[in-house]
Amino acid sequence: MALALAACADNGLTNPNPIRLLGEIWPSLNLDKGIMGIIGNDPLEAAILLRVENMWYSDENTLLERAIFVHPDFRKSGEHKVSRARLLCDFAKKASHELGLPLVIGILSTQRVEAKVKLYERSFGEPAGAYWIYNGFTGAGAQT
Repeated sequence: MALALAACADNGLTNPNPIRLLGEIWPSLNLDKGIMGIIGNDPLEAAILLRVENMWYSDENTLLERAIFVHPDFRKSGEHKVSRARLLCDFAKKASHELGLPLVIGILSTQRVEAKVKLYERSFGEPAGAYWIYNGFTGAGAQT
């Protein structure tokens, strides 16, 4: 939960509700319509939350990324030859292949966007759209 709350503070659009966060995270930790990739133990360094859901217009399953977050203390790869963010992207691709589901993953951020887009283009190829935030900004989760 500490890592999830840090993710909300760093890049959330609105203030987090810990009960709602737990409702998304707990099932995925138990492989109930989702999966999590986690790096680190004590402390947790990074994580990706993936949920198996239907698109709003379909009955078919997709693998939807809910959150991908690397704690600020672990964003520089240092001794690691591959960044933690890249490892989480690779985990998402592997989950997509193994589950036989299309992966929907994106960047909803107003901070460090260019670097994130470059990472995602290297990991996933050309983007399939874009997001805009009107009358708001990410990092608003820090206003709790």
